[in-house]
Amino acid sequence: MSNQDAKKAIVSEIAEKFSKAQTAVLVDYRGLNVEEVTEFRAIARELNVDYKIYKNSMMRFAVKETGYEGLLENLVGPSAIAFGYDDPVATAKIITEFAKKHKAMEIKAGMVDGKVLDKQGVMALAELPSREVLIAQVLGGLNAPISGLVNVLQGNIRGLVIALNQIKEQKEATA
Repeated sequence: MSNQDAKKAIVSEIAEKFSKAQTAVLVDYRGLNVEEVTEFRAIARELNVDYKIYKNSMMRFAVKETGYEGLLENLVGPSAIAFGYDDPVATAKIITEFAKKHKAMEIKAGMVDGKVLDKQGVMALAELPSREVLIAQVLGGLNAPISGLVNVLQGNIRGLVIALNQIKEQKEATA
């Protein structure tokens, strides 16, 4: 395999990851030591997040190929990228939390569902609750009116039972 073919393979690998990913976050990893990068990769792997370091030139070709030109201006200096395939919020959340603990990691930009985000957009995305929490909140909101209706109906039945019980007690007292 020639050097040119190897580069094309890397570009197509990056482009494929962009097409499959729900989220991608571009970071500057300068200043992180090997232990810290290994720690982050372990955390990322648990959440089905793929963290890789590619040459900026390879990422530029892939970004142009996939239509995420908004990321081009951020492909300067040492760059790594995390691709999230499941929960779009999880990728931004783990990177933001890791960057808070390790000041050497700096968020540059990101992509969510085909839209390019700047650093503030990625951080705002990280503030959102996870998918499971959002689903639970929606289901709780849908369940609340039904629960209220059940409580109202039970209140009427409870009142009827109390009234009947009082009538029974009065009849037993007079008999």
